[in-house]
Amino acid sequence: MRTSIATVSLSGSLTEKLTAASRAGFDGVEIFENDLLASPLPPREIRARCADLGLTVDLYQPMRDMEAVPDDEFARNLRRARHKFGVMGELGADTVLVCSSVSPLGIDDDSLAARQLHRLASLAQDFGIRVAYEALAWGRHVSTYDHAWRIVEAAGHPALGTCLDSFHILSRGSDPRGVEAIPGEKIFFLQLADAPLLAMDVLQWSRHHRCFPGQGGLDVAGLVRHVLRAGYDGPLSLEVFNDVFRQAEAGPTAVDARRSLLMLQEAVGVVELPEPVVPTGVAFAELVTPDAEPVAALLGALGLSRTARHRGKPVDLWERGEARILVNTGPAARRDGTGLAAIGLESPDPQAAARRADALLAPVLPRRRAPEDTPLDAVAAPDGTELFFCATGRGPELADWRDDFVPVTATQAPDPARIGPARVDHLALTQPWHQYDEAALFHRGVLGLHAQESVDVADPYGLLRSRAVTDADGGVRIALGVGAAPADDTLHAQHIALAVDDVVAAARAFRAAGGSTLPIPANYYDDLAARHEFADGELETYRGLDILYDRDAGGAFRHCYTRTVGRVFFELVERDPGYRGYGAHNAPVRLAAQHAGRQARRTAG
Repeated sequence: MRTSIATVSLSGSLTEKLTAASRAGFDGVEIFENDLLASPLPPREIRARCADLGLTVDLYQPMRDMEAVPDDEFARNLRRARHKFGVMGELGADTVLVCSSVSPLGIDDDSLAARQLHRLASLAQDFGIRVAYEALAWGRHVSTYDHAWRIVEAAGHPALGTCLDSFHILSRGSDPRGVEAIPGEKIFFLQLADAPLLAMDVLQWSRHHRCFPGQGGLDVAGLVRHVLRAGYDGPLSLEVFNDVFRQAEAGPTAVDARRSLLMLQEAVGVVELPEPVVPTGVAFAELVTPDAEPVAALLGALGLSRTARHRGKPVDLWERGEARILVNTGPAARRDGTGLAAIGLESPDPQAAARRADALLAPVLPRRRAPEDTPLDAVAAPDGTELFFCATGRGPELADWRDDFVPVTATQAPDPARIGPARVDHLALTQPWHQYDEAALFHRGVLGLHAQESVDVADPYGLLRSRAVTDADGGVRIALGVGAAPADDTLHAQHIALAVDDVVAAARAFRAAGGSTLPIPANYYDDLAARHEFADGELETYRGLDILYDRDAGGAFRHCYTRTVGRVFFELVERDPGYRGYGAHNAPVRLAAQHAGRQARRTAG
């Protein structure tokens, strides 16, 4: 199906919005009146610009407060409409959106509304234009799609149809099954938006919190199925009012928007994409750093050993069991300090995973590779983290990334008796503030991971949001977080959680090797004693080692943190098999402790 996007959904000037929509692969646009009025280009030039970009102008919107008004007011409305229809002719737009009236002059009279819409449609027909009448969820007298359709049907004009909007229908809890009773040829346009489920005024909800399909809690796919069964064959068009999108860069937002429509079309069965290839584990996490010494000291204290070096790049492999960390000291690392730059994901079929990603607008990244290097495909997540599709140790038919590494003499011989990391339990990635919803959709659509519910976490300087994406077995767990404010650079830390069999022994060994755990206030342990029962001496052990504790219906979770190096810190985790969380109850304490540590370093410095 053809895809379209309303210019109000993107930031920037009209020309910037049109360029972003075209580059993302949209077929057409809805031109929002305010964007036209603010543009220095006359309508004919905008039409030509759209044509050059391969875009059609599918809708001009909105016309407001047109119907069911006193005769003198309606006469003024027709004068306004005549002028707008002339402008639409210059734009090349053949459909106009008319919203149900919210005017205090509006009259609760369906027959009057039908007669006036018939006259409006007759005028529009003279200009070769169709009128799509839409019920606003907050309309003064018409606020449901079935009511709007009854008026359209009563008007009985060939140039008058209805516009269906997923937000207006689903936000009111209307039954979308009734859409199938509307003849498909009378559904002139379909606008789509999702939204988080919020208890608030519907107008404010609509104006500030809409999002792209799949990013909220509305059953947009279910509505689309009903519309298609009715016989609708027009474009799927996004109309999203969102404060974040209006401030974010238009290009990435447009890509996110079109990805959401691709996934929606896949869900309703009108497009076939390569099947998701769900990753089964974490092959490695790659740190970039301008100074390997503090990173090496931290990894050594955690019990990992430097075992190999890339044969052509300044990249070292540190590992223990299935926990593998790459340390890259190449030129790119010198710009931003120590950070988590890439994740290797174990994939059942790396090539198929790359095809899925490409189909969802995440093409394989170009990489400089020596002829002897192992072919390894990677795509970029919305935050810029590179995601590699790996097949570690699965025989000669699948390339193994470790073949690019040459063994080295370990800087310290691993102690087999020491309790240390066995694998990566999870990764926590702080997202740019404007890409939180996009990141969840990306990981769900491109990687096939399941997105859990978003949770709020109290921070000393604001409220953080976090949402985990996982595979069915917990082999891959990624916690996506977003900071309290766009400019808060203290919230950009990312962390790697390493699974251990005994966190008490692991924490003791970490300290004995010179590592420092994140100090946890005594008040936390006093509260812990009130909330849980512990064996004799158990709580004091946790207190002495800065170990935090959580429990759910499936079991217990014990964990402690290292201090931060650059923008990265580590977590040692002992997870009971049935525990499904990430210690969210403890996150405010951890965040406060990290803030206190940063403040202390600033003071000392």
